[in-house]
Amino acid sequence: MTMTDYLNHIVEKLPFAEPFLFVDGLTHLDEDRVRGFFRFRPDLDFYRGHFRDRPVTPGVLLTECCAQIGLVCLGIHLLGRQHQEREGGYVVALAESSMEFLHPVYPGERVEVTGEKVFFRFGKLKVKVSLTRADGQMACRGELAGMLKPEEP
Repeated sequence: MTMTDYLNHIVEKLPFAEPFLFVDGLTHLDEDRVRGFFRFRPDLDFYRGHFRDRPVTPGVLLTECCAQIGLVCLGIHLLGRQHQEREGGYVVALAESSMEFLHPVYPGERVEVTGEKVFFRFGKLKVKVSLTRADGQMACRGELAGMLKPEEP
């Protein structure tokens, strides 16, 4: 399997679907880091009510985007290595989040998320994450932790 195929495989393993999938693709993945991207399309429904005259992406959804790319994609990769890449899905639960919001993300913007492993043991993964806008400004950063395990057959 090529690296591109493997990155697409990880995205396909995510336990999320439209309209709650905030990963368009991955560009890097190893034992310690992940990098991926998402474009917040202007037609996404939440923009209609999140500030009528000047919509911005809600912080909770920026956090979710960071969690899906920086925590869950990395976690699926790490669990797959532990369990010799198995069929089936994964159960994920967010355990902790501490985020700092620095700049808004507007409708139509493409963002890049980077996640760096702090630790992974006993199914708990903690990562440092950052979300950067296309203009290079960091929109948010923080730490996220979650519990991940293979789904029971």
